[in-house]
Amino acid sequence: MILLQPMNETEYQEYLDVAIANYAQEHVRAGRWNAEDALQKATQEYADILTDGLHTKNQYLFTLVDEVDEQTATNVGMLWFAATERAGERGAFVYDVNIYEPFRRCGYGEQAFLAMETKARELGLKKIGLHVFGHNHAARAMYEKLDYVTTNVQMSKSLDTNLPLL
Repeated sequence: MILLQPMNETEYQEYLDVAIANYAQEHVRAGRWNAEDALQKATQEYADILTDGLHTKNQYLFTLVDEVDEQTATNVGMLWFAATERAGERGAFVYDVNIYEPFRRCGYGEQAFLAMETKARELGLKKIGLHVFGHNHAARAMYEKLDYVTTNVQMSKSLDTNLPLL
């Protein structure tokens, strides 16, 4: 059973070290940022959102713990969401979720999202939104399995500049 355990300061710093670099790489891979500026942009975005670190209002950062019994617990990943309000409706927005490599494809992602739904309801939130990069097919499949629906699609096409113009 997955538990959402609030991150402690050590877990938070370890998370930031990895997450900012991964976030920068994802934007480069998606073609949104160039490699030279990506790390600086990612660092700035995290700083803009998490202005007070773990104590930033309406930001919820959790370590995902698989608690087999009272004496056996394993950290299997992390989840971060924010409480938001849009058009008068309170909801959650998932900023990040990461199931650590050895624990992937074991159902922990689904369990984490179901635990998050419970937490969101406790906070009085009525909806959960998220962004997923188009190339992340595994995550998209999991979200669809959990009844998330596509609300917006952004597409692009790379043009080969070596082709002759007609």
